[in-house]
Amino acid sequence: MHMSSTPSSQREASRIREAYLRRVYAVPKDRYSLLKEENLLAHLELLRQIVRRLRRTPHKHLEREIILDLGCGEGFWLRQLIQWGAGPENLFGVDLLEERIKEGKTLCPRGVTLQQCDAGELAFEDGTFDLVLQFTVFTSILDIEMKRRLATEMSRVLKRGGAILWYDFFISNPSNPDVRGVKRKEISQMFPGFSIFLERITLAPPLGRAIGPVSPALYRLMSAFKPLCTHYLGLFQKL
Repeated sequence: MHMSSTPSSQREASRIREAYLRRVYAVPKDRYSLLKEENLLAHLELLRQIVRRLRRTPHKHLEREIILDLGCGEGFWLRQLIQWGAGPENLFGVDLLEERIKEGKTLCPRGVTLQQCDAGELAFEDGTFDLVLQFTVFTSILDIEMKRRLATEMSRVLKRGGAILWYDFFISNPSNPDVRGVKRKEISQMFPGFSIFLERITLAPPLGRAIGPVSPALYRLMSAFKPLCTHYLGLFQKL
């Protein structure tokens, strides 16, 4: 059974909704557009590294995998998984924001299941999924209790031998108080009983925005220098 929501988690969910509403007006609409060179370069690097990582695991045959994207937004990564061979009927996504789920249902192929919910209360049976994704969700959560609830639910719905695919930043953005980096120690504490692999990836966004449009070659060179990277790409295997 899923975990019941607490007053602390309910307050945090409300704060997150308000933060995303503010972003609609505060962040330029094209900030993360793949038509921008720096975003395209970062995205291509991420795609390449995800494929490389999955190829080394039993989860490389995506057509066999039942997959959950936690914080799926409009289903961007679910649509990418379909391009890699996953079956739409085996893909599930949940998101806190109802408007994103509505948009996702218009964009995703028939068969993909999208639900609006608090990811700390997943309506799935224990051991349902082979693979669970979380991309830049945990850094949007400031409440420690809520993060732990999400981690516990991710573990609960994952089969033994299943894996969590993680992409999130570990260095906080001083200009954005609505997010907080998640470091290696915190990840290890939230996911006991997992074999955890993490690698640094993605050139620090301020550097990327300055260098990417001018010199893609220099961007790629600098992104290979791991001390300049701000995100973790992780694969956590459930033991």
